[in-house]
Amino acid sequence: MVSKGLLSLLALSAVVSAAPSKRAACSNGRAANDERCCIWFDVLDDINSDGGLFDGGECGEEAHESLRLTFHDAISISNELIKEGQFGGGGADGSIMAFADIETNFKASVGLDEIVEEQRPIALRHNVSFGDFIQFAGAVAVSNCAGGPRLQFLAGRSNDSQVSPDGLIPLPTDSVDKILARMADAGFSAAETVDLLASHSVAAQDHIDPSIHGSPFDSTPSSFDAQFYVETLLKGTLFPGNGSNPGEVESALAGELRLQSDAAIARDPRTACEWQSFVTDQASMVAKFTAAMAKMAVLGQDPKTLVDCSEVIPVPAKALTQVAHLPAGKNLADIEAACQATPFPTISADPGPATTVAPVPPS
Repeated sequence: MVSKGLLSLLALSAVVSAAPSKRAACSNGRAANDERCCIWFDVLDDINSDGGLFDGGECGEEAHESLRLTFHDAISISNELIKEGQFGGGGADGSIMAFADIETNFKASVGLDEIVEEQRPIALRHNVSFGDFIQFAGAVAVSNCAGGPRLQFLAGRSNDSQVSPDGLIPLPTDSVDKILARMADAGFSAAETVDLLASHSVAAQDHIDPSIHGSPFDSTPSSFDAQFYVETLLKGTLFPGNGSNPGEVESALAGELRLQSDAAIARDPRTACEWQSFVTDQASMVAKFTAAMAKMAVLGQDPKTLVDCSEVIPVPAKALTQVAHLPAGKNLADIEAACQATPFPTISADPGPATTVAPVPPS
């Protein structure tokens, strides 16, 4: 028979083991699982404040460029170069900010000097590493977009980095073969490449065609949705600006610019079915983008040495729409479906006159 004393001891042990661990007290009455995450609440207040980097939490130009910067910093790593005994880049190490005078002059990173110069003083003000700040700002940026993901954020990257080798960031003029090979060298499959391109649903260009500053890649650049995947498959009929430019192909909508690489990946047999799958499944698009970004954000890092501060990232607002649609003035006959395994789904078109896409305004 079990004694009453032993039963009491077991009961006490169960209560103690079930008790929640004490959370660290942070500023403004907030708390975190790890005290090292508290500083990120202060950084969040800074960048999402009125007059801050993201102008009170907007999904605008700075948010778009901050998300772009996460990729350009992290993808600069080559396993092939490392195997050959060369320096293959440090991945998500902040080198694009530490050596901005060099890396933002790489052809693929033209225009990123502006967002780097906006971000660097904030990182210095809060005494956080450049690599951490770039990934944190990108995660907060996309959380400001309706329907966006709540990305994982791991903190603790060193501020020691070296200049990345040039040529590791894909260009819009690159062939699909070259892009997929480069992404594979960094550890990403063809499907994951498509997943990462969901970032173009909240993106615009300034330098492919400088005559139309802020021209988006889809008609809803402040909403993280599947419109990008629909509209890139529409038959191109026009150039929105001053004509054809390197890295640009015809778009289907006035005001919307289409990258050559996006158009090609959307129609390539290795990627077309993954591309099409998001047209009717935005939840899958968000989930797969979240997973691919978590992988990208720790390229060149040992995740076991980092602390999970994902709880600091705001919960995004719900998507404005859950189902992608054809822009007004278009129909299913305008779709250049490329997935041989599955027919293109039937989706409705917006009513009204032909869609014209407004530019993303500067801050």
